[in-house]
Amino acid sequence: MQRRSRAALGAAILLLVAVGAVLTSPRWLLARLDWLAADPVRFVAALVVLALVRPLLAWPTTLIAVVVGYGWGFRGLPVALALIALTSVPPFLLARHSADGGRFATAGAKAVDATGDLRGVIVSRLLPAPSDVVSVGIGLSGVPVRAFLVGTAIGELPWAVAGIVAGRSIDRVLREGLGSVVEPELIVAAAVAAVLLLAGPAYRHFRAESTDLT
Repeated sequence: MQRRSRAALGAAILLLVAVGAVLTSPRWLLARLDWLAADPVRFVAALVVLALVRPLLAWPTTLIAVVVGYGWGFRGLPVALALIALTSVPPFLLARHSADGGRFATAGAKAVDATGDLRGVIVSRLLPAPSDVVSVGIGLSGVPVRAFLVGTAIGELPWAVAGIVAGRSIDRVLREGLGSVVEPELIVAAAVAAVLLLAGPAYRHFRAESTDLT
């Protein structure tokens, strides 16, 4: 019964997020950045609210970096990374408390055992996948909160930098959408970095498998 209740709660939350994603658009926020940035207190308040509501609206985490980039440029990079990590916590915790030892949770736990908690989170963040989907996957794998926060801040660095750069030319984002924030070259570079981080653990894993077979 408890497992069914958790599954029902998770389904209800996902439905709410889906509705929010369909009915809302970050364009409204982006079009008012000039007014928000004119008052430092108002701008900080807007960032905090954005970080809190973003998971419910399923907006991409790079939106936070875009807003920070518009108001503060690269000096706001640490703030952007901190807010991106914090706004990723709700889907992570939802998945963590909903995990029931099923197939996906078991596979995630095995992957984390092979790579290590921190490295596993960093690699998953470097891959070009929706941030909240990644957070759910990490939550199912049983990664500790501290490793999740630190790994998210490190792994999201390329995407945060791209968002800040885009925020400094907000007209292009308004014209082409948030999809224009990340260039294909950055995606390839991040994917290569992820593969390199996995090379060592993968080699040790297959070597151990070969030793066991002999």
